Amino acid sequence: MKHPSHTAKTDPDKIAYEMASSGETLSFAQLDKRSNQAAHGFRELQVEAGENIALLFENCLDFVVLTWAAQRSGVFYTAISGHLTASEISYIVGDCAAKVLVLSSKYAELLPAIQSACPDVRIYVSGKGTDPETDWNAFVSLMPNDPIQDETVGADLLYSSGTTGRPKGVVREFTRQPIETVIPPLMTVLCGTMANMNDQSVYLSPAPLYHAAPLRTSMMAVMLGGKSIIMERFDASEMLRLIDQHQVTHTQVVPTMFVRMLRLPRAEREAYHLSSLKVIFHAAAPCPQEIKRQMLDWVGPILIEYYAGSEANGVTVSTSEDWLKYPGTVGRSLIGDILVVDENGRELPVGKIGDVYFDSGIEFSYRADPDKTAKAYLRLGCSTLGDVGHVNEEGFLFLTDRASYTIISGGVNIYPQETEDLLACHPDVADVAVFGVPNEEMGEEVKAVVQLENGVAPSAAKAEELMEYCRSRLSRIKTPKSIDFRKDLPRTPTGKLTKRKLKDEYWN
Repeated sequence: MKHPSHTAKTDPDKIAYEMASSGETLSFAQLDKRSNQAAHGFRELQVEAGENIALLFENCLDFVVLTWAAQRSGVFYTAISGHLTASEISYIVGDCAAKVLVLSSKYAELLPAIQSACPDVRIYVSGKGTDPETDWNAFVSLMPNDPIQDETVGADLLYSSGTTGRPKGVVREFTRQPIETVIPPLMTVLCGTMANMNDQSVYLSPAPLYHAAPLRTSMMAVMLGGKSIIMERFDASEMLRLIDQHQVTHTQVVPTMFVRMLRLPRAEREAYHLSSLKVIFHAAAPCPQEIKRQMLDWVGPILIEYYAGSEANGVTVSTSEDWLKYPGTVGRSLIGDILVVDENGRELPVGKIGDVYFDSGIEFSYRADPDKTAKAYLRLGCSTLGDVGHVNEEGFLFLTDRASYTIISGGVNIYPQETEDLLACHPDVADVAVFGVPNEEMGEEVKAVVQLENGVAPSAAKAEELMEYCRSRLSRIKTPKSIDFRKDLPRTPTGKLTKRKLKDEYWN
């Protein structure tokens, strides 16, 4: 594995990053110089190896420079979503023990509130119109552009999207290692071995970079000497155009992006040539089987699905061939075994649904939350991401749902993902969430909240049509007892459904 600093010496003018809309680029030489300056800036601010910073940015080149500066100076960096409120951002900045926060000028209006909540954090702003007192780019422009003397590898310290509760940060233990070291090491297997990324690869990232999957994979493309093209925001038609224009070889999406692309007019989809694509990764959310079949029919067997989390405690991978053999699988574990256990922690036989654990020997902890950490472990080295599922005789994992979303109706466990997947395939449904709501007799009953496609009007008749659609294809116990309509559903920009926000409305 080589570091971008090596490519900066051997092929300095090669483009490492390009912004999709603006066309702004960053060569390997520029990346090397600017990340060195920022690394010196961290040391000037007394941020030492093993300590923490926080970053609040939209997708832009200033952000990627800072991630590489942290990576080569042994600093843990927490990238934060700009969709959060000032209080939520301040909570994460404080919780991750950031000594410095650098934020984009796009979010400068949040500065007073964050400063008030985090008085001990040094805060800088990157971008035009910045106060000279807090101008990050002006500060680092005065720094040397050669490497710092104590280079060592740093890593992301990312927070969950908070879909099932308050965002939680994963603590990483710091040890001095060469900057060529890949953290987490599973990315080497996923990108290098499984996807065959190399110095000729062109990776397209359509998702926000503060999320683990797009951040780590776009960095891996550059680590391998390839090029990363970063979309400022996802647009289905624009993504296809970019693949054609740049001869993209690898990309990564979430299932909602599949849906948006598949619902483009056929003539529009067929106007673009996608033959350069070698691999499409997808992860972060369950993919309805019918949607995945349509994608395979369209682009061919180039989909690689994986199941993992920011905790990096394990990963399963499913090739297209695996999935076609075992539809619905998220693959087999790359490290250690998958254990499926009952509520008492007893291992269940093949095919039985229970809580899913990675028996990988890898350990992690949630920052300042020993109770949450303890609940994640069956025993040392055997931990869960909080999902429910089963394995088949070949060791392939099938996820059923999040444990926290299981509906218990009359003592029977109902996993809403199957109902969600079915409704998502209805042509009038743009988005859907299924969860349990109170029922006096049964404890809970199945509720669906639906966002209809543009031009489709909500009505009692439409709700009944959708419930009949479910009744004709699912057992009655899995069919929604009622359907509500919303203009939009709460999803994170990375495609995760924030079902907790909806569910709380019906329980509080």
